[in-house]
Amino acid sequence: MPSKNFALIGAAGYIAPRHINAIAETGNQLVVAYDKFDSVGRLDSSFPDCFFFTEHERFDRFCSRQMQTESPLHYLSICTPNYTHDAFIRYGLRLGTDVICEKPLVLNPYNIDNLLDIERATGHKAYTILQLRLHDSIVALKKKIDAGPKDKKYDVNLTYITSRGKWYYASWKGDEHKSGGIATNIGVHFYDMLQWVFGAVQQNVVHVMSFDRVAGFLELERARVRYFLSINADCLPADAVRGEKRTYRTINIDGEEFEFSNGFTELHTKSYQNILDGKGFRISEARACIQIVSDIRNATPIGLHGDYHPLARLPLAPHPFGWDVCR
Repeated sequence: MPSKNFALIGAAGYIAPRHINAIAETGNQLVVAYDKFDSVGRLDSSFPDCFFFTEHERFDRFCSRQMQTESPLHYLSICTPNYTHDAFIRYGLRLGTDVICEKPLVLNPYNIDNLLDIERATGHKAYTILQLRLHDSIVALKKKIDAGPKDKKYDVNLTYITSRGKWYYASWKGDEHKSGGIATNIGVHFYDMLQWVFGAVQQNVVHVMSFDRVAGFLELERARVRYFLSINADCLPADAVRGEKRTYRTINIDGEEFEFSNGFTELHTKSYQNILDGKGFRISEARACIQIVSDIRNATPIGLHGDYHPLARLPLAPHPFGWDVCR
């Protein structure tokens, strides 16, 4: 397959190295990158000849001219803050490229409908990263569930704690209007995986929601899911702390631990290869998980009633900057 030319927006961000590596490892070229911040020395490891701009106007001028050459851009990769995804996807489609966007695709389900209209109008395609669908252990789990009794409902506990420092709350990630909140920012790929494996949502209940955690219950076609997500290290189990780990990720299915800790590092490369092979996840496939996190974000927590995750009982923490943003 001939090498493809990529542009990338968000080169200084946390997730950008995975996209840059994926472009390199699939044998393609990163021609130009853009970010408001200039800490992008990471480009040297794979694409030292990549053009770089800190102003969108200059980036746009370069891209527009490049599209008129014998070596046009084929893809635009988006690694920017969540609330900007919708606008940059529109930009890429109208520029004349296909688009690859980091999760979450958008913050609201209605944004997907508008993007589908632009896809049809431009004739170009937008893809999203739903990398857990490519994890070998999760693919095997889906096959097992699909082959199992059709009337069985599994009991699932999802716990995901990924510690973040005080910087988080001062950044765009700590602003629910920009990140979508905890469920969207750190959990959207888990919700996507769960509905992909166990079927569509039948009930979505939120028990606890604050600036640093969310706990709730999802009833899916073939599972009852209790979940707890947090960025607060104080929520880590004692054994995780003793092991000097600041991330704790576990899924328990019918009392048995489901192990999928390894195999994450190459999933972006797998995602890119699938897209290049014409098998990528189109933006319509993100609708279910975007609906889930949107419903969670807009829900009124009911407190400790019904079937809730055990860690939902943990006392709520004061905001590190002193203001009360808990709900």
